[in-house]
Amino acid sequence: MTNSAHVERVAGGHRLWVRLCHWPIAVGVLVLCVSGFVILMAHPRLYWGETGNDMTPTWLELPISRNYHHGGWETPQTFQEVPSRPVSAVRTFDLFNQNGWARSLHFLAAWWLLGFGAVYGGAALALGHLRRNLLPGREGLSLRLIFGDVAAHLRRSAPVAPGPPYNLLQRWAYFIVLFLCLPLSLLTGLTMAPAVTAACPWLLDVFHGTQSARSLHFLSFCALALFVLVHVAMVVRTGFKAQLIAMIVGRSGRDA
Repeated sequence: MTNSAHVERVAGGHRLWVRLCHWPIAVGVLVLCVSGFVILMAHPRLYWGETGNDMTPTWLELPISRNYHHGGWETPQTFQEVPSRPVSAVRTFDLFNQNGWARSLHFLAAWWLLGFGAVYGGAALALGHLRRNLLPGREGLSLRLIFGDVAAHLRRSAPVAPGPPYNLLQRWAYFIVLFLCLPLSLLTGLTMAPAVTAACPWLLDVFHGTQSARSLHFLSFCALALFVLVHVAMVVRTGFKAQLIAMIVGRSGRDA
């Protein structure tokens, strides 16, 4: 048996490089969630397509700030007397839009997360952690095994030891986050940056407009937030102290 195989079979702890990457990534995700929520408060309305504003239809309105509803409009002004003429309207009160700090922090946290995420992904790929512990594998395609794993969680008989090996639900959760949610968040976030789309206009074609990218960015945020909430809930349920110690210091004498 090789040393690497022995390490991966040890349950009850995390390897040193995993622990060193986990906490910066956790901080980055938390900052992104808080700053993103503050940014969304300025205009809690979501659209599809190229454009979106108070005068265009939405697919979702979020009652998270006073900007959700307003007191009405001043008298609309038309630009020319022709059918379907453009109209300008002004709100009857000032918008809450003091989120410049949140935008700057959101951008900084995104690069922070991308940097540590790249380190984690590179190490996971090079050391085989990705293949052995995070990807569902062929057994992950078995509905019988998946339903069995769900039943084990409902019976509260799922494994509780910190660290790998992970069960199928954990593997699928990591797979969805790593290969779907995070790449989607990155690409849609870049699509909302005019400087980026000026250099890469194909992003607008991929996501069918800035507003569609904003909506998809919000949906990927919801998926990531759900993952974090379930992740923390499972940590608490399976022994918060043991799980926390395992992620901070590992298991004595068993770290790689």
